[in-house]
Amino acid sequence: MLDFDADEWQLAVMYDVAHSRFVTVRSGQGVGKTALEAALVIWFLCCRPNSRVVCTAPTRQQLHDVLWSEVAKWLERSKVKNLLKWNKNKIYMIGQEKRWFAIARTATKPENMQGFHEDHMLFIVDEASGVKDDIMEAIFGTLTGDDNKMLMCGNPTRTSGFFYDSHHKDRGTYKAHRVSSRDSKRTNKKNIEMLENKYGKDSDVVRVRADGEFPRSEPDTFIPLELAETAAAREIYVQILDEDTGTWESNIPDIAELEIGVDVARFGDDETTIVPRIGAMFPYIRHYSKNDTMVTAGWVLITDKECMEQFGRPRCTVKIDDDGVGGGVTDRVREVVREEGLNITVVDCHNGGKALDTEHYENWGTEAWANVCDILQSGDIQIPNDEDLIGQLSTRKYSVTSKGKIILESKKEMKKRGLRSPDRTDALILAFAKTGAVIDPVAASLLGGGKLYG
Repeated sequence: MLDFDADEWQLAVMYDVAHSRFVTVRSGQGVGKTALEAALVIWFLCCRPNSRVVCTAPTRQQLHDVLWSEVAKWLERSKVKNLLKWNKNKIYMIGQEKRWFAIARTATKPENMQGFHEDHMLFIVDEASGVKDDIMEAIFGTLTGDDNKMLMCGNPTRTSGFFYDSHHKDRGTYKAHRVSSRDSKRTNKKNIEMLENKYGKDSDVVRVRADGEFPRSEPDTFIPLELAETAAAREIYVQILDEDTGTWESNIPDIAELEIGVDVARFGDDETTIVPRIGAMFPYIRHYSKNDTMVTAGWVLITDKECMEQFGRPRCTVKIDDDGVGGGVTDRVREVVREEGLNITVVDCHNGGKALDTEHYENWGTEAWANVCDILQSGDIQIPNDEDLIGQLSTRKYSVTSKGKIILESKKEMKKRGLRSPDRTDALILAFAKTGAVIDPVAASLLGGGKLYG
């Protein structure tokens, strides 16, 4: 009915959903799990009277732009498209809109998952590793009928929580599946090889993204993959462009500061990266290769001005890695700020400088990374869902000096392990760096900048 050419693992999961109540699938990327979920939505609606399907995911983007649009694609090409009506939030049996339908609900709070009761009901939880336990418990508590079912799918990013338990201590309750990207005819094997070359065959990034295995989180990894993946799946602030008025609508608080981190590279394999931050959200990443310092300074100023306009901020702070070629960018940006009278504070940062907390950290760069690690653990940060950023965050190691201080693995040591410089992460770290030595914002803008401790 759908012309769906299922792989063996998809057939096995479909069979289990048909004959069991609870099914859980951990997988690598690109194996076809979203297509599987879409097919099951349509199948369940067409094969059970007055049925109800609830689709959820941690973020609106994953739910609507990925899963829900996939359902629309398969429905449009199916032989049952005249039975069902699709819109941006709901699919319903024509003539039975109130009772016989599938609905998309973002997994942001438990009450979104409550109030669904029907004899024939299916919950589909996409990217289940990123859904909080209280929301999963609300879903589980709703499934009381004999033909109430739940399918969880996702990359196995966290080593705790409802999804993790479904593959471990609670496995007896579920039909559990693991799907490796290596075994799928749908995946590009060159992408897997690229991941291995970038992060190492035994890295957590490869385990999660390719092998469909939960991360090991090696004891000397500074930031565990689980923290980075969870932050990428989180929505703290939402900003939407109103196409009719051309204005941005958001829930970003007025007190949220605009700060921009810049990690400077010149030529070679490294990237110059610019990461804006508004409060606890990083809206995007800009990265460039093989630009000289004057071009880089121009891009920094363009980003500053664009973000101030987009987020309605009268000023911003830009923090630049001043070591090496970064010094030229700092000087030029500061010069333009003075010439044009821009309300931009320019801060030069030095990773090898003295830490504020000299008791625990060998240098300022290590302390800055530790600051972001603490924020990731607190759950108060939303980062771009960028593979390179997540990989860089979760592959850098640390050690302890003879004086008992924590020190980050150097970039030279990372390159010996076959890893590239963590440019995107360094820019993100700078965007969150503490600027305790900068004087009040008005005076700082008049001076054209300030200096970070160290």
